Amino acid sequence: MAETYIVNTQETPAGIVPQITTDLRMSDYEGTFKARFNISRMDYKLAPRLYAVNQPDANSVVLVSANYKMSFDYLRKELKKIKAWILVLDTKGINVWCAAGKGTFGTQEIIRRIQETRLAQIVKHRRLIVPQLGAPGVAAHEVKKASGFSVTYGPVRAQDLPAFLRAGMKTTEAMRRVQFTLFDRMVLIPVEVIGHLKYVLWGLVYFALVSGFAPGVFSWEKVLFGSSIAAVFLFSGLIAGTVLLPVLLPFIPGPAFAWKGALLGLGVFALLQWLLAGIFTSTMLSILGWALIVVSLASFSGMNFTGTSTYTSLSGVLKEMKIALPLQIGGFSLGVILWTISSFI
Repeated sequence: MAETYIVNTQETPAGIVPQITTDLRMSDYEGTFKARFNISRMDYKLAPRLYAVNQPDANSVVLVSANYKMSFDYLRKELKKIKAWILVLDTKGINVWCAAGKGTFGTQEIIRRIQETRLAQIVKHRRLIVPQLGAPGVAAHEVKKASGFSVTYGPVRAQDLPAFLRAGMKTTEAMRRVQFTLFDRMVLIPVEVIGHLKYVLWGLVYFALVSGFAPGVFSWEKVLFGSSIAAVFLFSGLIAGTVLLPVLLPFIPGPAFAWKGALLGLGVFALLQWLLAGIFTSTMLSILGWALIVVSLASFSGMNFTGTSTYTSLSGVLKEMKIALPLQIGGFSLGVILWTISSFI
């Protein structure tokens, strides 16, 4: 990735530190767009190291961030009039919140970066400002003991940083509150849809081929018809879990995302059965098979939102997956088996 955000360098007692711009360029917006649509998503990262903003000095604040480029961009664009150092951790290209849960935005990585960048030689103070969303992965007392740097947890959103700093590093209740608005949920939809799309397409190939061979002689007309019906059901399950669920999330009963997805899948399947009733005839075995497929697909794809929402904790996510995943795999597999058997009867 071209480091267009680096505009100069700055001499420090610990060596040369790259200076970055706070202005986002077209390449930055293009990269964000690609990441939102799961295009080279895991490669959207920058080198973990220390960066300088607006020619900071030994008294300037030190902000800690992840090496996921979108997180870095959201942070630097809010620092237009602020002199600061940004200590970027190696989170393997994962955002702060998710990396904190995975352990890559954590205590040992902060200590390692402090030592590798020789931060103690660059700043006079011994204070780090860590995003609040990174708190689950950071043991402040261990960072203090190993490095001498204390940890102050900043606001949830980077846009609140200027006000936070002006207030003497004090947060308001609003700065501490994690929002999960309709917009927050909708921006997650493209990456989820595209992430699941390849599995749906492979499934479509299977259903198309089986439709062509069963029953009787292979026919391209049967392939076309069978693939059309399969596409309707498969994409309805995908849309139920990746589009309808985040949009309707607050209104769907039940705490578990897998359950919410299953309810939506069942509702969408019932609607399709009513709409397609006069278009094609189907056996009860086939109907049951498609019901299991749609509900399982909607449940599985919808469950992915547990890791990006404010509704569940890390332990809650793991517990839900442990229970739901076997049911989703079993339900989908049984649905495929029942549909396949019905096709040859």
